[in-house]
Amino acid sequence: MTANDLREIGVGMLGYAFMGKAHSNAFRKIAYMMWPPPLRPRLVAIAGRNEEAVAEAARRYGFDRWTTQWQELVADPEIGLVDNLGPNDLHAAPTIAAARAGKHVVCEKPLGRDADESYEIWRRVAATGVKHMCAFNYRFVPAVRLAREMIDAGELGELRHFRGRYLQDWGDTTERVWRFDRGAAGSGALGDLAAHVVDLARYLVGEIEAVGGFVRTFIPGREVDDAVEATVEFQNGAVGTIEATRLALGRRNAFQWEINGSNGSLFFDMERLNELQVFRADGDRARGFKSVLVTEPDHPFSEYWWPPGHILGWGDTFVHELHHILAAIAGDTDVAPHGATFEDGYRAAEVCDAVVRSSENGKREAVAYRMGPDTDEMRAELT
Repeated sequence: MTANDLREIGVGMLGYAFMGKAHSNAFRKIAYMMWPPPLRPRLVAIAGRNEEAVAEAARRYGFDRWTTQWQELVADPEIGLVDNLGPNDLHAAPTIAAARAGKHVVCEKPLGRDADESYEIWRRVAATGVKHMCAFNYRFVPAVRLAREMIDAGELGELRHFRGRYLQDWGDTTERVWRFDRGAAGSGALGDLAAHVVDLARYLVGEIEAVGGFVRTFIPGREVDDAVEATVEFQNGAVGTIEATRLALGRRNAFQWEINGSNGSLFFDMERLNELQVFRADGDRARGFKSVLVTEPDHPFSEYWWPPGHILGWGDTFVHELHHILAAIAGDTDVAPHGATFEDGYRAAEVCDAVVRSSENGKREAVAYRMGPDTDEMRAELT
């Protein structure tokens, strides 16, 4: 197959900073590392509010053009996929408008600033029938995918415990950024970090049905939470804990989780991204956990990369993630279960909102999930 034989899809991107760099890099890698790509992504246009910065980003990342008006991405006939990486308060309107214009959509997490907004995004986008994915990229870490395969195969037996924590330290500052603004972000460590833990808990263990927790703000004058602590109950009977903070001094990007089952346990640390710690009750009891380097030819995603022992990086999770949505578009296949749909984004937000309610009332909170749009409602959205 030659490059001329490939179907192309135009990409419009909203946001040019941290995530803009990560996603632009991923789209460019897909075109040659995952050969042949399901669709060849063409970076058509990038949007941002700072004219000088977005223009520089377009030149740096290789976009054909740039704009300070996201509406131009929606109206552009050359764009078939809109990748929304803007601040949380810009997730709803551009994403919904792009879907209504018939464009497939990716939206960064958290999907919305709270469960109500997240539900509205899911409901309105689902009505259009386009492919949609909430960018929970940690589902696309090879070790995480291997863990999912082991759990699905029953290797851990009955799942009993989940412990997840996401610790960073950059929030111990007086600098004012949009992530500390309630209007722009909706929440602090809760939506920024705990949402990742919630999504991985749902992806690996199962649906969460109740929580008990609290949120705290330590920095004077800050509008959003600095730390989250919660206990969770799963529908399958497992129990767990979730912790997130941006004030854990010395922890740069420590997303760590452990799952205990009746036949074994798994442990993972994002700062050791290529490793999965495995304990099997029938063979490892005397020796403890075994470290598995997830780079073997039969491990997830290895067919796209390097020989065994040649490790991958954090940025490669976005390559896997965006390749997944392109494959779903090209083959008209489901984004779920491995990709997080907007329904997954909404459900994570519902769990996070329940933690806030529990913190306010000091009680265990059941998590009530709203139904998806019915067929008649979806048809009405299109008229």
